[in-house]
Amino acid sequence: MLRLTDIQLPLDHAESDLKQAVLKRLNIEAADLISFEVFKRSYDARKKTAIVLIYTVDVTTSNDENLLHKIRNTQGQAKVTRTPDTSYKFVTHASTKPFKRPVVIGFGPCGLFAALILAQMGYKPIVLERGKAVRERTKDTWGLWRKRELQPESNVQFGEGGAGTFSDGKLYSQIKDPKHYGRKVLTEFVKSGAPEEIMYVSKPHIGTFRLVKMIEEMRSNIIELGGEIRFEQKVTDFDIQDGQIVGLTINDHEKLEADHVVVAVGHSARDTFQLIYDKGIYVEAKPFSVGFRIEHPQSIIDKARFGPNAGNKILGAADYKLVHHAKNNRSVYSFCMCPGGTVVAATSETGRVVTNGMSQYSRNERNANSAIVVGISPEIDYPGHPLAGIDFQRQLESKAFEVGGRNYNAPGQLIGDFLANRPSSELGEVIPSYKPGISLCNLADVLPAFAIDAIREAIPEFDRQIKGFALKDAVLTGVETRTSSPIRIKRKDDDLQSINTEGFYPAGEGAGYAGGILSAAIDGIKVAEAVALSINRKHA
Repeated sequence: MLRLTDIQLPLDHAESDLKQAVLKRLNIEAADLISFEVFKRSYDARKKTAIVLIYTVDVTTSNDENLLHKIRNTQGQAKVTRTPDTSYKFVTHASTKPFKRPVVIGFGPCGLFAALILAQMGYKPIVLERGKAVRERTKDTWGLWRKRELQPESNVQFGEGGAGTFSDGKLYSQIKDPKHYGRKVLTEFVKSGAPEEIMYVSKPHIGTFRLVKMIEEMRSNIIELGGEIRFEQKVTDFDIQDGQIVGLTINDHEKLEADHVVVAVGHSARDTFQLIYDKGIYVEAKPFSVGFRIEHPQSIIDKARFGPNAGNKILGAADYKLVHHAKNNRSVYSFCMCPGGTVVAATSETGRVVTNGMSQYSRNERNANSAIVVGISPEIDYPGHPLAGIDFQRQLESKAFEVGGRNYNAPGQLIGDFLANRPSSELGEVIPSYKPGISLCNLADVLPAFAIDAIREAIPEFDRQIKGFALKDAVLTGVETRTSSPIRIKRKDDDLQSINTEGFYPAGEGAGYAGGILSAAIDGIKVAEAVALSINRKHA
């Protein structure tokens, strides 16, 4: 097959125009074109009145090699190459010799794919998830949103599917992926019920409701392949002897022997982080970010990004990505933007308030939301201890709980009042989506002064890029603290094991090696491969 890149067509082009563009690029007749399929479709919206779709297309012709040779001789590469092989290839398969089954702790995107790949290679993993199965977990999560009842082990952060289940379901990442692991992730999602368009659109997403069904399907697949999924199984101790993990304790009493353990616990498993540190496994503090959720009418974002093409079905609800470097040397940026979505309560600890964003596949809710966050670092903001970032998060979350009214309401403020440094007393045209509710206040009481100053400076600058961003009735809701893990469980580059504990494989977002569904899933695949190769070497 041949790959054609950068085929540009108008937003409203006819279906037949793509085929004609392929024929023109290759300078061939229709009879020589056997088939073609879209590998990727993106858009260029820099000129709002003339938005362009950009295609990458894989083509089969009657004589690919001769055609490629001819093009290279006459036109250079001409944006035509051989289609690379993006199919996934297993690095090994389970030996017939006896081995201890690998254990995967956590069943979010990273743990899910670590378990799936291990199962597909024949290693029959045991998965330990502290939370509940996804449908039970969903009921518990709604309990906080509707009844202010928090279940500390079953919420937005903990349970089957991980924090990504209650998100926009974004499936794109900026990480380098030379082995095309991301393609494997998308392929497995489509097999489990995701829309096929995620294979080719530039910014694919799924949405919470579809994710629930997909996760259940993938769980069934792992079980069919001999894996075991155990819910409400919290790891409460690690048995480490002479620098090698040899077992686990579950729920304070059950012992499980294990010499290959994937730790994919997500960025909010603070008690597990403490346990890891206490057991002498190497942990270091890492930077993360804190801030607020901001909500605007989605129509404002659509108009600012797409102009007269706002509402176009192909473009969908518009998103944005914004960065500002403040005068106090802090970086302010948008994070986890959720078009047509809602702001959700995402705490996992009693007496604390945390916000996050979520969208369904349709992205048709009234408001757009994203986090507007400020970067912080251990060297400046929480020095002295590897786990100090957790204390920093907790202080902010507790303050948000207090200012919000101590009933899981979140503190909120209108943008106009925030910029003027005055408390808000009543809402305007933007109705906040956060449940169970917000309490209007002055958010300067919630975050450190350096963060407030930086965000106040950034919002008018963002308004220069997206007209209406500084809308006085837009709403800020706090606090956003779980942007990424506050720690890194450092691992070796070659075999991905902890730098001082053999058989212990830190993985995914909680270990500090991913950020988002796709990158976490990719890291799960990498770690699963490392585990499989280690098991085979050990039992060769």
